Amino acid sequence: MSNIEILKRLYNGYTKKFIYKIILSVFFSLIVAGSTSAIAWLLDPAIKKLFIEKDQTLIFIIPAAIVFAFALKGGSLYFAKTILITVAEEVTKKIQFDIMKSVIKADTETVDKKHSGKFISHLTFDVPMITKLVSTGILSIFKDTFTLLGLVGVMFYQNWRLALFALIMIPLASFAARSLGKRLGKVSTEAQEKSGVLTAYLLEIFKNHKIIKIFQKENYEFNRAENFIDKLKEKKRKIQFVVVRASPIMETLTGIMIAGLIFYSGKLIAENTLDINNFFSFLAAMMLAYQPVRSLATLNMAISQGLSGAKRLLPIIDMKNKINQNESGEKLNLSKGEIEFKNIEFKYDSEEQKVLKSINFKINGGKMVALVGHSGAGKSTILNLIPRFYDRLSGDILIDNQSIYNLELKSLRSNISLVNQEITLFDDTIKNNIKYANFDASDHEILEAAKLSYCNDFIEKLPNKFDTFIGENGFRLSGGEKQRLSIARALLKKSKIILLDEATSSLDAETETKIQEAINYLTKDRTTLVIAHRLSTIINSEKIFVVDNGQIVSEGSHDYLIKNSDVYKNYYEKQIKKG
Repeated sequence: MSNIEILKRLYNGYTKKFIYKIILSVFFSLIVAGSTSAIAWLLDPAIKKLFIEKDQTLIFIIPAAIVFAFALKGGSLYFAKTILITVAEEVTKKIQFDIMKSVIKADTETVDKKHSGKFISHLTFDVPMITKLVSTGILSIFKDTFTLLGLVGVMFYQNWRLALFALIMIPLASFAARSLGKRLGKVSTEAQEKSGVLTAYLLEIFKNHKIIKIFQKENYEFNRAENFIDKLKEKKRKIQFVVVRASPIMETLTGIMIAGLIFYSGKLIAENTLDINNFFSFLAAMMLAYQPVRSLATLNMAISQGLSGAKRLLPIIDMKNKINQNESGEKLNLSKGEIEFKNIEFKYDSEEQKVLKSINFKINGGKMVALVGHSGAGKSTILNLIPRFYDRLSGDILIDNQSIYNLELKSLRSNISLVNQEITLFDDTIKNNIKYANFDASDHEILEAAKLSYCNDFIEKLPNKFDTFIGENGFRLSGGEKQRLSIARALLKKSKIILLDEATSSLDAETETKIQEAINYLTKDRTTLVIAHRLSTIINSEKIFVVDNGQIVSEGSHDYLIKNSDVYKNYYEKQIKKG
């Protein structure tokens, strides 16, 4: 995407709706430019009438006019900045929302491939760059351009020869700033990447804090942290140096300009072709032009940073889902709730080998079946294909003879409940975490779900009971309590299809027994697919499928598999020995 395309995209997507506010800010910028030019021009009559001709009639009028011009400039600048700050805040909000919306809408496989730290870095590092481009950039373009044009007009009015001399320096300043801007864009990109790495590392520290402590790796992590910070510091240092380098260049160019001006003006005054009052008015205009020239010269840096940030952000906003939402697809018409896999094959984009190979099985409506197999055999992948967290490579999955790939995705997922091995809870109250399954649920329904999942045991002991905040991912709860809470959430949804991925993995034997009773209630007359390492929890399943190396190698009841499946028998015997 070219810079022009990016600017068009930013305008059409984020600033176009504020065009009237921007026009208003341009109006105030014109007033700033006019008042600044008036200040420079007023020095001509002030010196000529008050100091040379000693005309006392204007002794109050001219100073008052100068005060008014400064006040008008200050007030107009305030309104111009205030308006654009408001616009920038709205643009920031919209960009941040679009990023979050894109991440939330993205399919599971897409998010899995992205690093969370980099997403956070984009929000904290790149968005402010774009905001600065909108607020500072727009203001500088109009205010400084108009001001410069007005002051150049004053300079030509006073002496066209001096004006031409002064204008020679402007292209030099612009060329220097353009070169610095390109360099700034490059180092800004590098700094953002290092910022993403540091953010990702911080998230790892939070997640693995206990592991760091138990293995006493604090010093090791200190060194890693210092290394990440040093690399980021180096990139930020380069950014600052690039910006700082602009100062001596601009100051030197300004010094050359003023020295040349004084030299040339001296000659013109000596030749009586330039009056002293014209010179001072010209000098004031040129000095006042210094700030807008410098701002416009360095504006390229802000534009380069903003464009670099946009180049990194827009692809995230534009992320396309691999999973077709199929909004115009069929509604799932559930009757029995039969699920059938037909010749399903699957592979992850990041892998060459197929994870699943010719998977064929059927779950009768209202019945429970189980998947067993070693870690990495493909059990969770099979489960994740049903709600279409991932899409198959080939084959078909049917629910009551309806292909799930012809269904509206919303309709499909609304009929499925999931209890995952990796428990996901929100930094909210217990009540809201349960209610997440159904925002329309009554307090009575929430209470029933909590009772059936044996959550009441610990909820009643909490000071605020259902209104207790559980912290980030429920850190205030034990593993078993969190698991029970996730089961309560699944119960509240009352789906016809239940997916249980190691649903009792975090529970002690006593609690597991209770939860199993809750699961029995949950799965009664519902189609259920269970993944479990504890074979004791699935012995009574209608059918058990043994998964090995991406294939179903055997199937049948527990008793049948004990007699006819060496793989299953080995699993069972190992668990008996452990028990």
